Amino acid sequence: MNLDPRKVAEVDRLIHEPARLMIITILSAVKSADFLFLQRETGLTKGNLSSHLSKLEAAGYIKIQKTYRGKIPLTVCSLSNTGRKAFQEYRDQLKYIVENT
Repeated sequence: MNLDPRKVAEVDRLIHEPARLMIITILSAVKSADFLFLQRETGLTKGNLSSHLSKLEAAGYIKIQKTYRGKIPLTVCSLSNTGRKAFQEYRDQLKYIVENT
């Protein structure tokens, strides 16, 4: 085993949480996604999704734009450059852990 156990503790816990990992993974594959699309794809409740989006926004990992489609409110989310970099680092860390255990 070549793995330094401290590397496991360095994994970004904000991203590592399963619901937030789903959100970040989806947003990494698209330019942007609206709230209902994210809810459908993740299977999260509105309140749960909203809570996770708020945490990711507070960390600077995603951008949330509130707008309207006609008269209907529309919340659009996208991965920020900071979020994209953090997700890549997270993936690199996991790859390192897997390859060295």
